[in-house]
Amino acid sequence: MSLKQTLCVYDVIDCASVKGEDIVELFQNFPQIEVISKTVKDHKGQSDFIRISIPGTQGKLQGKNAPTLGIIGRLGGIGARPSRIGVVSDADGAIAAIATALKLAQMHEKGDKLVGDVIITTHVCPNAPTRPHTPVDFMDSPLEDATMNQHEAIPEADAVLSVDTTKGNRLLNHKGYALSPTVKNGYILPVSEDLIRLMEWSSGQKAITFPLSIQDITPYGNGLHHINSILQPAVSTSAPVVGVAICSETLVPGCSTGASHEVDIAAAVKFMIEVAKEFTANQCAFYDIEQYALLTSLYGDMCHLQTGGNKTQ
Repeated sequence: MSLKQTLCVYDVIDCASVKGEDIVELFQNFPQIEVISKTVKDHKGQSDFIRISIPGTQGKLQGKNAPTLGIIGRLGGIGARPSRIGVVSDADGAIAAIATALKLAQMHEKGDKLVGDVIITTHVCPNAPTRPHTPVDFMDSPLEDATMNQHEAIPEADAVLSVDTTKGNRLLNHKGYALSPTVKNGYILPVSEDLIRLMEWSSGQKAITFPLSIQDITPYGNGLHHINSILQPAVSTSAPVVGVAICSETLVPGCSTGASHEVDIAAAVKFMIEVAKEFTANQCAFYDIEQYALLTSLYGDMCHLQTGGNKTQ
C-alpha cells in the first residue's frame, strides 16, 4: 500500500545534501507526470519547491472540467542542520505529500487513472532554522511566510488538503492523523461528513478531528498564536482547505529527530489518495454549498481574516 512509497521518500530525504532534483529523480520513470523543482531565495534564506502534476482522464490538464484536488505538504524544514542531525519531525508533511504523489504516479502508470487532476506541492530544506515556541520549540521557515504561501499555492485547485506535522500541542492526544474543520474565505465550517467517512473507511478506526480558533486561520506574522502552519494555505485561496494533521499522544517538538513514524505518515497518505479518487470524481464534498451560501448571506464576507488585519502603531 502507501507504506512502500513513504519509506522510499523518507530514505531519499534523509540526507544532509538533499535537494529538489533528488525528488524529481523519484518520478523519472513516469513520463506522463510533470515534476518541477525550483530553488527560491529571499532575504531570510532559501529552499527547493516541488510541484507535481498528476493528470486525470477528464481533468483541466486535458482541457476538460473534472475537479482538481490540491495537496500541500506544509513544513518549516526537513532538517535543522547543523544543530540537529537527521530528519526532523516537521518533515512529515513533505514526506506525506511526496509519497502521495509517488503512489498516484504508480497508479497512473498501471492504468488506474483518476478522473480529475491532482496537483501536489511542498518544499525541501535540510538546514532550516528553529524558533522558540510554547509548549515546545517549532521549526522555523527558511523563507518569509509570504514567499512560502506564494510558491506552495495551487491556484487551479478546487479544494486543498494541507498535511502537516501537528505534534507540538495539547489539543491532539492521538497517535496517527486527524482532520480539521473545513476553512473557506475566513470561515471555519463544519468538518466534512464525506472526509470523516473516508477517514473511517481507510483507517478502520473512528475518525479523529481537532478544533481550530479564528487566529489559527489568520496569516502568520500578525503576532497571534497559531496551532501551527497547517491552515496557512487557506489565507491565499478561495478554495476550501482541510488540514490533515499527523499527530502524537505526547508533546513532540517539530525540531526533534527520530520522531517521524512511517506507519502514521502512510495512513495519512492512504487517506489522501482515497480523497483524491472521490473528490476528482465529484463524489466527495469538503463543505455544504447551500449552507455556506446561507451563512455568507446572513453574516457577510469574512475574507478580511485572510489578510494581515488592521495594524496599529
